[in-house]
Amino acid sequence: MASSTPQRSSLATSSRIHLGPSKVTVDEHLPTEAYNAEKRKLSQKRKTLTLCQSSICGYLSPWPTYASGQTILHNRKPCSDNYWKKIGGWKQSILGTTKPRFLEQLENYLRKELLLLDLSADSSQELRLQPYREIFEFFIEDFKTYKPLLSSIKNAYEMMLAHQREEIRALEPLKAKLVTVNEDCNERILAMRAEERSEISMLKKEKMSLLKLIDKKNEEKISLQSEVTKLRKSLAEEYLRYLTERDARKILIADLNELRYQREDMSLAQSPGVWGEDPVKLALALKMTRQDLARTQMELNTMKANFGDVVPRRDFEMQEKTNKDLQEQVLVGRQARQLESLRDDYEEVRKEHEILLQLHMTTLKERDQFYTELQEIQGTSTPRPDWIKCEDVVAGGPERWHMLAAGKNSDQLVDVLLEEIGEGLLREKDFFQGLGYGESILPSFLRFDGVVQNKKPTKKDVINLLKDAWKERLTEEQKDKFSDFFFKFLESRFGSDAMAWAYTIFENIKLFRSNELMRQFYDILMEKKSESVYIKQKETVTQLLKELTNVDNQNEGVLTMEQLSTVLKSTFPLKKEDKIQELMEAGGWHTNSSNADLLNYRSLFVEDEEGQTMPFVHKLWDQYMSEKDEYLQEIKQALGLELREEVTLPKLRETLMIIDPSLDKQTLNSYLNQAFQVPVIEAPEESEDNQENVVAQVRTVLERLQIIDVRRKGPREQEPAS
Repeated sequence: MASSTPQRSSLATSSRIHLGPSKVTVDEHLPTEAYNAEKRKLSQKRKTLTLCQSSICGYLSPWPTYASGQTILHNRKPCSDNYWKKIGGWKQSILGTTKPRFLEQLENYLRKELLLLDLSADSSQELRLQPYREIFEFFIEDFKTYKPLLSSIKNAYEMMLAHQREEIRALEPLKAKLVTVNEDCNERILAMRAEERSEISMLKKEKMSLLKLIDKKNEEKISLQSEVTKLRKSLAEEYLRYLTERDARKILIADLNELRYQREDMSLAQSPGVWGEDPVKLALALKMTRQDLARTQMELNTMKANFGDVVPRRDFEMQEKTNKDLQEQVLVGRQARQLESLRDDYEEVRKEHEILLQLHMTTLKERDQFYTELQEIQGTSTPRPDWIKCEDVVAGGPERWHMLAAGKNSDQLVDVLLEEIGEGLLREKDFFQGLGYGESILPSFLRFDGVVQNKKPTKKDVINLLKDAWKERLTEEQKDKFSDFFFKFLESRFGSDAMAWAYTIFENIKLFRSNELMRQFYDILMEKKSESVYIKQKETVTQLLKELTNVDNQNEGVLTMEQLSTVLKSTFPLKKEDKIQELMEAGGWHTNSSNADLLNYRSLFVEDEEGQTMPFVHKLWDQYMSEKDEYLQEIKQALGLELREEVTLPKLRETLMIIDPSLDKQTLNSYLNQAFQVPVIEAPEESEDNQENVVAQVRTVLERLQIIDVRRKGPREQEPAS
């Protein structure tokens, strides 16, 4: 090349000028002036580029093997005799061949381009690659035969370089973030050190003030002597435990080292040529070294075992004196903290007293206001019904009416009247019309098309029949639905009249809603309640009676109120004190009664001829229902969703574990199964995404949980059990 400028323009514009092994072409689509300039440059290059003028044969000379030059293409036919003669002569004179001019031109171009680059910039390495990239493009364009292969190689390297650039660009923000985090940590360390210095100065002041009180506490030395003995004993036990743990750790470390040595032996046996030495010698040297190490380790362990627990007497006495001083300081500080705590408690009680006084005054004002409003309402409201008029209407006269109305409010008395009226109308019916087969929600024992006879049993007969059904249900395996079981029970008892008895009993239990046994049986038949609710309640009552019987050592059937309270608290550990108090009052305890009063506890569990339980068992049922409602309300509040919003299965699972951490997996899965009406098992991690698709409305979830036996299994973590 004559000058650097023409050389660069002719070599760099590979898209316009193509340098081949035998010819150089110019793009005729260039402008006229540029075209003439390019022609002049190419005419000059034709004089200098004599490298590839004889490349018809395509033979690549072996010049790089024997000389310091590049490839030379010879324009000879391999089949001619002259060709092989010249090849022989060429091989003899190859050692004297000079470097090809095309190679020299490329090297000169590369050298000048590298000198012209500004390597002080950040992208110097990227710029340094550009001349090499252009040289490689010249080769690709010049060697047509190898152009696809060379192009694929170039593209592979370009893609890898682009990938590396993207990774470097992605790591640059992390570097800045690391600097920021480092500065933040340094600031935190400085703040913690300043806080520690202030705390140390405060502790020093407290130490000086406590040292003045040491002389007044010498008389407590005798009482602390026993505590010191106990601490020494516990210290010896801890020392023995740590010593055992230390020996175990040493054995574990020895085992780990042995395993590592075995792994090294295996690696040496598999690759003996890596170290360049005899593997037998290496294995022998390694074995001897391990024996020396084991012997040294054994000696070291012996020395530690013999002298590890030896303490100089001077240090022991000093530590003992320091221990006594610290114990006295701790005692003084504890007394000071107790005094401060008592002061804080007194101040808190005083504030609460003032608040209660204000609340008392507010309550008095509200009482007066409510009394005034009551007087106004009594003057304008509808008078209460005179229930005494019902004595002559109800069958049985005043005595039966007083028995039915005992302890009931107006709403319950209305239900009693409706039952009396309905009972009379029910006895007047001779037949019942079948409900057919069409409705899918109709229980199986009522699916009948036609007329069935009214058997007209008494209320006592119906109750006895229900009790017999429950006894048989509890003794068999509960595989069938309760409604199917009930119809099979009627078939076994009444044969062909089973359908008539089914309708008769259904109409009776639907009517007598005030009777606890009939109401529960009706709810279970209509699937408003699960039979597990009734069974669990019966088991609870039986367990409570068993606990009371165990406390009654004399088997006299009586217990004191204090014993009853103790059994109730142990049987129902989650019930609060006011709930226990309600059960005590339902059992016969009053505020003017003493704990020594005797109680016939067996009478609390007696049922009358109509299946009605005593107030004590009835209060247990009421408390269970209220606790169940509170539990479901806690679930709703913990979900934080409206009733019409949807909740997923994992969300409900998490909520149940938060409000009731003591739930076992089987109970939790049964709750989720009932809430979403899908089989729920202990799902693996990969099926959590599928569970996200199981959703239901909050209202529907709560209604479904209301059906089954849902109760708290344990207290929340932040609140202790009552």
